[in-house]
Amino acid sequence: METYVDAIGVDTEATTTETTAKQNKKKLKVMVAMDESKNSFYALEWAVEHLRDVISAEPETDQAGGLLTLVHVHPTYLQYIYPSGGTASAMYAIDSVPESMKKAREESTTKLFTRSLEICRGKLVKTETMILEGDPKEMICQAVEQTHVDLLVVGSRGLGMIKRAFLGSVSDYCAQHAKCPILIVRPPRETSTSSSTKEHKSK
Repeated sequence: METYVDAIGVDTEATTTETTAKQNKKKLKVMVAMDESKNSFYALEWAVEHLRDVISAEPETDQAGGLLTLVHVHPTYLQYIYPSGGTASAMYAIDSVPESMKKAREESTTKLFTRSLEICRGKLVKTETMILEGDPKEMICQAVEQTHVDLLVVGSRGLGMIKRAFLGSVSDYCAQHAKCPILIVRPPRETSTSSSTKEHKSK
Protein backbone atom coordinates (compact mmCIF):
# COMPACT_ATOMS: atom_id res chain seq x y z
CA MET A 1 0.00 0.00 0.00
CA GLU A 2 1.49 3.36 -1.04
CA THR A 3 0.90 6.65 0.74
CA TYR A 4 0.80 9.75 -1.43
CA VAL A 5 1.55 13.28 -0.30
CA ASP A 6 0.19 16.32 -2.14
CA ALA A 7 0.28 20.05 -1.52
CA ILE A 8 -2.38 19.72 1.18
CA GLY A 9 -0.77 16.90 3.11
CA VAL A 10 -0.91 13.13 3.57
CA ASP A 11 -3.66 11.16 1.87
CA THR A 12 -5.78 10.38 4.95
CA GLU A 13 -7.67 7.53 3.34
CA ALA A 14 -4.51 5.80 2.18
CA THR A 15 -2.89 6.27 5.59
CA THR A 16 -5.94 4.89 7.41
CA THR A 17 -6.04 1.87 5.11
CA GLU A 18 -2.35 1.22 5.69
CA THR A 19 -2.79 1.48 9.48
CA THR A 20 -5.69 -0.97 9.42
CA ALA A 21 -3.67 -3.44 7.34
CA LYS A 22 -0.82 -3.09 9.81
CA GLN A 23 -3.13 -3.90 12.72
CA ASN A 24 -4.46 -7.00 10.96
CA LYS A 25 -1.04 -8.28 9.93
CA LYS A 26 -0.38 -11.71 11.37
CA LYS A 27 2.60 -11.98 13.66
CA LEU A 28 4.85 -14.96 13.13
CA LYS A 29 7.01 -17.30 15.17
CA VAL A 30 10.41 -17.33 13.49
CA MET A 31 13.36 -19.57 14.35
CA VAL A 32 16.95 -18.71 13.43
CA ALA A 33 19.59 -21.45 13.62
CA MET A 34 22.74 -20.01 15.16
CA ASP A 35 26.39 -21.04 15.32
CA GLU A 36 29.67 -19.13 15.52
CA SER A 37 29.99 -18.57 11.76
CA LYS A 38 29.72 -15.08 10.26
CA ASN A 39 27.10 -16.38 7.84
CA SER A 40 24.91 -17.34 10.77
CA PHE A 41 25.07 -13.84 12.22
CA TYR A 42 24.40 -12.34 8.81
CA ALA A 43 21.25 -14.48 8.56
CA LEU A 44 20.11 -13.21 11.97
CA GLU A 45 20.76 -9.58 11.02
CA TRP A 46 18.85 -10.11 7.76
CA ALA A 47 15.90 -11.66 9.60
CA VAL A 48 15.67 -8.94 12.23
CA GLU A 49 15.84 -6.22 9.58
CA HIS A 50 13.59 -7.67 6.87
CA LEU A 51 11.09 -9.61 9.00
CA ARG A 52 10.60 -7.06 11.77
CA ASP A 53 7.09 -6.20 10.51
CA VAL A 54 5.92 -9.73 11.33
CA ILE A 55 7.91 -10.38 14.52
CA SER A 56 8.18 -7.02 16.30
CA ALA A 57 5.60 -5.53 18.65
CA GLU A 58 3.77 -2.34 17.71
CA PRO A 59 3.06 -0.24 20.81
CA GLU A 60 1.23 2.42 18.77
CA THR A 61 -1.45 -0.12 17.81
CA ASP A 62 -1.29 -2.16 21.05
CA GLN A 63 -0.43 -5.20 18.95
CA ALA A 64 1.79 -7.83 20.50
CA GLY A 65 4.71 -9.03 18.44
CA GLY A 66 5.63 -12.47 17.25
CA LEU A 67 8.44 -14.56 18.66
CA LEU A 68 12.03 -14.96 17.51
CA THR A 69 13.68 -18.17 18.68
CA LEU A 70 17.45 -18.51 18.47
CA VAL A 71 18.48 -22.17 18.47
CA HIS A 72 22.02 -23.44 18.92
CA VAL A 73 22.97 -27.11 18.78
CA HIS A 74 25.98 -28.67 20.50
CA PRO A 75 27.20 -31.65 18.45
CA THR A 76 27.31 -34.86 20.47
CA TYR A 77 30.75 -35.39 21.97
CA LEU A 78 32.10 -38.91 21.57
CA GLN A 79 35.25 -40.05 23.33
CA TYR A 80 36.73 -43.33 22.10
CA ILE A 81 38.19 -45.63 24.72
CA TYR A 82 40.73 -48.36 23.98
CA PRO A 83 41.00 -51.01 26.73
CA SER A 84 44.54 -51.63 27.93
CA GLY A 85 46.15 -54.33 25.79
CA GLY A 86 43.07 -54.53 23.60
CA THR A 87 42.70 -54.22 19.87
CA ALA A 88 41.11 -51.52 17.78
CA SER A 89 38.00 -53.65 17.39
CA ALA A 90 37.51 -53.57 21.15
CA MET A 91 37.19 -49.80 21.38
CA TYR A 92 33.96 -48.20 22.54
CA ALA A 93 32.64 -44.67 22.73
CA ILE A 94 31.21 -42.70 25.63
CA ASP A 95 29.29 -39.46 25.24
CA SER A 96 30.28 -37.82 28.54
CA VAL A 97 31.82 -34.39 28.04
CA PRO A 98 35.02 -33.60 30.00
CA GLU A 99 34.55 -30.74 32.48
CA SER A 100 37.15 -28.56 30.73
CA MET A 101 35.40 -28.94 27.38
CA LYS A 102 31.97 -28.45 28.96
CA LYS A 103 33.10 -25.17 30.51
CA ALA A 104 34.63 -23.96 27.24
CA ARG A 105 31.44 -24.87 25.38
CA GLU A 106 29.27 -23.01 27.88
CA GLU A 107 31.45 -19.90 27.60
CA SER A 108 31.31 -20.07 23.81
CA THR A 109 27.52 -20.41 23.86
CA THR A 110 27.18 -17.48 26.26
CA LYS A 111 29.22 -15.27 23.93
CA LEU A 112 27.17 -16.48 20.96
CA PHE A 113 23.83 -15.57 22.52
CA THR A 114 25.13 -12.33 24.03
CA ARG A 115 26.14 -11.12 20.57
CA SER A 116 22.90 -12.44 19.04
CA LEU A 117 20.67 -10.71 21.59
CA GLU A 118 22.52 -7.44 21.05
CA ILE A 119 21.49 -7.63 17.39
CA CYS A 120 17.84 -8.12 18.41
CA ARG A 121 17.88 -5.39 21.04
CA GLY A 122 16.06 -2.21 20.12
CA LYS A 123 13.86 -3.88 17.50
CA LEU A 124 11.02 -4.60 19.97
CA VAL A 125 11.36 -8.30 19.18
CA LYS A 126 10.47 -10.87 21.82
CA THR A 127 13.40 -13.29 21.74
CA GLU A 128 14.05 -16.65 23.36
CA THR A 129 17.10 -18.89 23.21
CA MET A 130 17.24 -22.65 22.89
CA ILE A 131 20.26 -24.94 23.42
CA LEU A 132 20.10 -28.51 22.14
CA GLU A 133 22.57 -31.37 21.80
CA GLY A 134 22.89 -33.86 18.97
CA ASP A 135 23.17 -33.74 15.21
CA PRO A 136 22.51 -30.08 14.26
CA LYS A 137 20.49 -30.95 11.15
CA GLU A 138 18.17 -33.35 12.95
CA MET A 139 17.82 -31.33 16.16
CA ILE A 140 16.89 -28.13 14.30
CA CYS A 141 14.14 -29.96 12.43
CA GLN A 142 12.89 -31.50 15.68
CA ALA A 143 12.82 -28.08 17.34
CA VAL A 144 10.82 -26.69 14.41
CA GLU A 145 8.23 -29.42 14.77
CA GLN A 146 7.97 -29.19 18.56
CA THR A 147 7.67 -25.40 18.74
CA HIS A 148 5.38 -25.03 15.70
CA VAL A 149 7.28 -22.11 14.20
CA ASP A 150 6.03 -20.42 11.03
CA LEU A 151 9.44 -19.89 9.42
CA LEU A 152 12.97 -21.26 9.80
CA VAL A 153 15.91 -19.03 8.86
CA VAL A 154 19.38 -20.50 8.32
CA GLY A 155 22.58 -19.10 6.93
CA SER A 156 24.30 -20.66 3.95
CA ARG A 157 27.75 -22.02 4.82
CA GLY A 158 28.92 -21.76 1.22
CA LEU A 159 30.33 -25.27 1.02
CA GLY A 160 31.90 -26.33 -2.23
CA MET A 161 30.45 -29.22 -4.18
CA ILE A 162 32.95 -31.76 -2.79
CA LYS A 163 32.50 -30.71 0.87
CA ARG A 164 28.75 -30.58 0.41
CA ALA A 165 28.74 -34.13 -0.96
CA PHE A 166 30.78 -35.54 1.93
CA LEU A 167 29.72 -33.38 4.87
CA GLY A 168 26.21 -32.57 3.83
CA SER A 169 24.56 -29.21 4.41
CA VAL A 170 22.38 -28.14 7.32
CA SER A 171 20.40 -25.85 5.03
CA ASP A 172 19.89 -28.60 2.43
CA TYR A 173 18.73 -31.08 5.06
CA CYS A 174 16.36 -28.61 6.71
CA ALA A 175 14.93 -27.59 3.35
CA GLN A 176 13.91 -31.22 2.80
CA HIS A 177 12.83 -32.20 6.32
CA ALA A 178 11.68 -29.10 8.24
CA LYS A 179 7.93 -28.98 8.87
CA CYS A 180 7.68 -25.30 7.93
CA PRO A 181 8.86 -22.93 5.20
CA ILE A 182 12.61 -22.31 5.29
CA LEU A 183 14.55 -19.21 4.28
CA ILE A 184 18.22 -19.71 3.40
CA VAL A 185 20.15 -16.46 3.63
CA ARG A 186 23.25 -16.31 1.47
CA PRO A 187 26.04 -13.88 2.43
CA PRO A 188 26.56 -10.86 0.16
CA ARG A 189 28.98 -11.33 -2.68
CA GLU A 190 32.16 -9.34 -2.81
CA THR A 191 31.79 -6.11 -4.73
CA SER A 192 33.44 -5.71 -8.08
CA THR A 193 35.68 -3.07 -6.49
CA SER A 194 37.11 -5.48 -3.93
CA SER A 195 37.50 -8.13 -6.62
CA SER A 196 39.40 -5.79 -8.90
CA THR A 197 41.59 -4.73 -5.97
CA LYS A 198 42.53 -8.34 -5.26
CA GLU A 199 43.24 -8.91 -8.92
CA HIS A 200 45.45 -5.82 -8.99
CA LYS A 201 47.37 -7.00 -5.93
CA SER A 202 47.92 -10.42 -7.44
CA LYS A 203 49.59 -8.78 -10.41
